[in-house]
Amino acid sequence: MGKVSGYLCFLVRCSISSLSCQDDTMKTDRFKGEVLMTLRGIFLLREKIGDSIFADMKRNWLEEPVQYVKGVGPKRSLVLAKLGIRTVGDFLYHFPRRYEDRSRIIPIKDVRIGEVQVVSGKVLARGVKKTWKGINILRVAIDDGTGIIYAAWFNQPYLEKQFPVGSKVILSGKVDIYKDIQIVNPAYEVLGDEQEVLEAGCIVPIYPLTKDINQRQMRKIYRSAIDRFSPCIAEFLPYSIRKRHKLVNLPLALRKIHFPEAESDWNDARKRLIFDEFFLLQLALARRKHGRLEKQGIRHVSGGRLFEKFKEMLPFPLTGAQLRVVEEIRNDMAKPRPMTRLVQGEVGSGKTIVAIGASLTAVESGYQTALMVPTEILAGQHFLTIQKLLLPLGLRINLLMSSLSQKMREETMKEIENGESHITIGTHALLEEKVRFPRLGLVVVDEQHKFGVKQRETLRKKGLESTDLLMMSATPIPRSLAMTVYGDLDISTIDELPPGRKEIHTYLVSEEERSAVYDFIREEVTLGRQAYIVYPLIEESATLHLKAAAKMAEYLKMNVFPEFRIGLLHGQMKEKEEVMQSFKEREIDILISTTVIEVGVDVPNASVMVVENAERFGLAQLHQMRGRIGRGDYESFCILVGEPGSEEARKRLEVLTQTSDGFQIAEEDLELRGPGEFFGTRQHGMPELKLANIADDMKLLEIAREEAFSILSQDPGLDEPGHRNLKMLLKEKSLI
Repeated sequence: MGKVSGYLCFLVRCSISSLSCQDDTMKTDRFKGEVLMTLRGIFLLREKIGDSIFADMKRNWLEEPVQYVKGVGPKRSLVLAKLGIRTVGDFLYHFPRRYEDRSRIIPIKDVRIGEVQVVSGKVLARGVKKTWKGINILRVAIDDGTGIIYAAWFNQPYLEKQFPVGSKVILSGKVDIYKDIQIVNPAYEVLGDEQEVLEAGCIVPIYPLTKDINQRQMRKIYRSAIDRFSPCIAEFLPYSIRKRHKLVNLPLALRKIHFPEAESDWNDARKRLIFDEFFLLQLALARRKHGRLEKQGIRHVSGGRLFEKFKEMLPFPLTGAQLRVVEEIRNDMAKPRPMTRLVQGEVGSGKTIVAIGASLTAVESGYQTALMVPTEILAGQHFLTIQKLLLPLGLRINLLMSSLSQKMREETMKEIENGESHITIGTHALLEEKVRFPRLGLVVVDEQHKFGVKQRETLRKKGLESTDLLMMSATPIPRSLAMTVYGDLDISTIDELPPGRKEIHTYLVSEEERSAVYDFIREEVTLGRQAYIVYPLIEESATLHLKAAAKMAEYLKMNVFPEFRIGLLHGQMKEKEEVMQSFKEREIDILISTTVIEVGVDVPNASVMVVENAERFGLAQLHQMRGRIGRGDYESFCILVGEPGSEEARKRLEVLTQTSDGFQIAEEDLELRGPGEFFGTRQHGMPELKLANIADDMKLLEIAREEAFSILSQDPGLDEPGHRNLKMLLKEKSLI
């Protein structure tokens, strides 16, 4: 096979060298015939042995170390490694962060004051002047033949050597007048030889850089790399998809993303490369889902008697959404494949009841359930709630946490291992190797984004077979994230709140209104209500000027609310459960807390929540904390105290004052903060999105998902000839 590949390479080189010949023989029929025969030989061989060798030839080029690219070398390859660039392929997929349209260079005499302009000219003079305040100002005079403009930099005298007199430069920045026409702190580039000067009249890519390499050097290397290696890119996207969605071929897309000649070039290239990112992601998700469907799972057979008895015992009716989601889960559990389902719903929508419904299905089928939650406070609360609700059914409910005494832990683990425990509620302690379930049939993970993929799978593998997995999230998931981060899951949505939930009035106030906020808290507590005051930190930080919970608890107790009982709660305390229980039993009037109350704390008598430094939190997190109030019979109020540093930050917080729709808030949060901020991490093993934005490029995401799932449904193994390159690429990226 190696000899064949070598022969093919020889034929390709012969053809290319012949076609690039500038001799007059190109006009002769004999030469044309030789080229056609050579190409025909290539295509006959290609047809005989398939595309895979050609793809290998192309891909091998891209796996070459970047040091072999012209202009790089061993020393500069170490510099590029700091940017994550180690191979030719890495280099080609290191995209510009923006572009500078130097095709619209403005004559200096025509520059418009107050606008960002691009000018080019020769350096007439330069010099550094020190003001009476000790500020060093570097001024460089630029002349283009139509006028003179000055570039100025403050306290950067070392830049002077960058501008030799007589050298040609390009400046980009906002034009102002201060005695003379000038641009302060402009983006600049000193042009070299005549070939590089030609870049002054085109659209120029601006790359993310690191120390010891500049834009001019990067562009010079890219020119060489694109010319040499873009033809070596193997096209992996089937022609039918490219034609259907008007996508340019991959080599052209890579050439145009780096060196667009017009805005349309950039748009075409970006569309193709974004589609690729989404398509590969969706294909990986489709394969993951398909692989799960092929596994043998537990087939829960349940008549639903336990669940029906449970419903009859409840002092309230279930909502239509709860009943629908329970039915979706039970149908899934009855199938002979492992269930992997995500239930999402607002804070207070009744996800715990849904989890109980799923657990009763497992119990009635003779299996155990493990419910894992992120905090001991939430674990204790779930234990008390579920134990109370299921006690009449005679089920054994256990609680397993690290803070339990050694004796209690051992007794609990023994009951689990003996199969006496029907439902075990716990924290990360459930993941310990010593915890063994003889018949684990269902794993429920509450606040699932607080856990990693490996943690969920560790608990799931404690089952005898492919255990069913039910994940729950009180953070509504935007549709775009549902198709990416959770694109391989089945998703159920509880889109209805139980009747009787009180409206929560939300206000955004400034630091100056603090005394009024304290007066309002005093009024509510005097009426018998309770209040939360939430801070972003436990202790004061030397670098962040933020109020801290521990110090403020002492201050409020001594100086603001001496007549009330003040409590402190944060994640590092050992007595968290005792503090929370005291608050629930009204032994604490005002609870000073960090975001530990974000998850699962339920105190119906609390009617006020004040969030300090609200600008430090995401919208979804604020909405979830807000859901801790409004759970009783009283009108409730959420007060966001902060000093948003920009109009955009203020508008972001004002979203909470305008809507209580968690899904709308989640969409806003995603658009403003991005998916990485929204959930903190991306899915393990999923390809990275470099150009694509799941909020802005939703239409392409939908198309890519449809095409990916369609291909896999028709050709699960990607064995058809037209899918071979695609399969090879997925293997290279470790996606299969």
